[in-house]
Amino acid sequence: MGFEELLDEVGGFGSFQLRNLALMALPRVILPLNFLLPIFLAAVPAHHCALPGTLDNFSHQEAWLETHLPREPDGRFSSCLRFAHPQTLPNTTLGREAPSPGELEGEPSTVPCSQGWEYDRSEFSSTIATEWDLVCERKGLNRVASTLFFIGVLMGAVVFGYLSDRFGRRRLLLVAYVSTLVLGLTSAASVNYVMFAITRTLTGSTLAGFTIIVLPLELEWLDVEHREVAGILGSTFWTGGVLLLALAGYLIRDWRWLLMAVTLPCVIGILSIRWVPESARWLLTQGRVEEAQRYLLHCARLNGRPVGEDSLSQEALNKVSTGEQVFPRPSYLDLFRTPQIRHISLCCMVMWFSVNFSYYGLSLDLSGLRLNVYQTQLLFGAVELPSKLVVYLLVRRAGRRLTQAGALLGTALTFGIRLLVSSETSSWSTALAVIGKGFSEAAFTTAYLFTSELYPTVLRPTGIGLTSLVGRLGGSLAPLAALLDGVWLSLPKLAYGGIALLATCTTFLLPETRQAQLPETIQDVERKRCEEEMQVQN
Repeated sequence: MGFEELLDEVGGFGSFQLRNLALMALPRVILPLNFLLPIFLAAVPAHHCALPGTLDNFSHQEAWLETHLPREPDGRFSSCLRFAHPQTLPNTTLGREAPSPGELEGEPSTVPCSQGWEYDRSEFSSTIATEWDLVCERKGLNRVASTLFFIGVLMGAVVFGYLSDRFGRRRLLLVAYVSTLVLGLTSAASVNYVMFAITRTLTGSTLAGFTIIVLPLELEWLDVEHREVAGILGSTFWTGGVLLLALAGYLIRDWRWLLMAVTLPCVIGILSIRWVPESARWLLTQGRVEEAQRYLLHCARLNGRPVGEDSLSQEALNKVSTGEQVFPRPSYLDLFRTPQIRHISLCCMVMWFSVNFSYYGLSLDLSGLRLNVYQTQLLFGAVELPSKLVVYLLVRRAGRRLTQAGALLGTALTFGIRLLVSSETSSWSTALAVIGKGFSEAAFTTAYLFTSELYPTVLRPTGIGLTSLVGRLGGSLAPLAALLDGVWLSLPKLAYGGIALLATCTTFLLPETRQAQLPETIQDVERKRCEEEMQVQN
């Protein structure tokens, strides 16, 4: 008897599994609250140089700024420069100093902002940009903070992946909750940028525990036929977090209080850990038969299955435990030893890098859109729901490969079309951004399902772990790619769209898995490839 047969006896999808899915909803909601938090946390409001003196008559505010600030080519006042000496305007006496004789001929000289900046507080009362003046020559530090956060997620995935296999999923989930709570509150209390950057990086590493632990805790209690439905259903909680972030950002305009608000749900998670079941499959691989038996009996009771202790005897579970420990623990090297597995791994790495790179590139950069940041975030979250429904229908009818390639191609095309749209037609740019967000979310949702079906059972966790790591590398580089607008304004969109197009072509090199039996061993994958090649030759 194998574990799948045990799961059939106690119920592979019932009240026990539904309760487990509900318990795993909280970490799924917490993830987007933190991953997309830079949209509000690191927002850069309109700003200009702090000017000496004050102006009592606000009716002359525009003329006052005209005498002190140069204008950009688009007509806006400069954010990073001011006149070395106030300019005298016709029929005005606002200039407090006469221009120097050298400035009467030619263009007036400008200097950087030496006395700080004044910020528009109408949309945000405080962000890390306004807190530590991360603008102009220091604007890169804003993006660096987001990149460091995702690098922390990448490192944390490696650590939590090893520790969850060593000490169990449930225990490490508690560690993730507690450490995220402590580090999140510490970040909110940061006294300088360096402290904030370090604590946010560490927070990213602890949040990675949710991404590593939640999926196995769900799937290892589900039978095969319900994993597809549960995977799509579970991903809707991410969308709930996106919508909740839009509401929280609108209600809380100070970055410290907002960071606290998205961190405090971890308290609920800590309290709920007593109801979270450990993976019985993992317990059996560790030889902890008595604990596995207790959870399996509890599962049977909640699912209404008439299973007694005789059906789950120590002797029967010992045999299953021995069977689960037959294969040696796979390593990342096994993903590159054989031709077909190596082919799948390389293609999936490109696919996952692109999915994360384009998704976070689009999600974290809301500049140039007609709506304000709160409306845009709400719309971005709302478009994810129909996107997931379309994915559910397409993967069952058109297949995984075509759905994945179509979603990536749609993402690439929306970036490309936005390059051709005039900056004056911001409504079209906004509509294209929303459509692109729908396509990128569809690619994200399909990637999880597609990748899990490509790898054999013995390499499935390892394969998903590697591709997820590469994906997080793409997520960490996405904020930095936005800085390419300093080289050429359209270069970031070209980078996001170009890599999505590359991944589209790569996806077509992968085999289709719709209605295909999941491979159990590496030999199954290699044998299937040989059979396909023989059919082509014949």
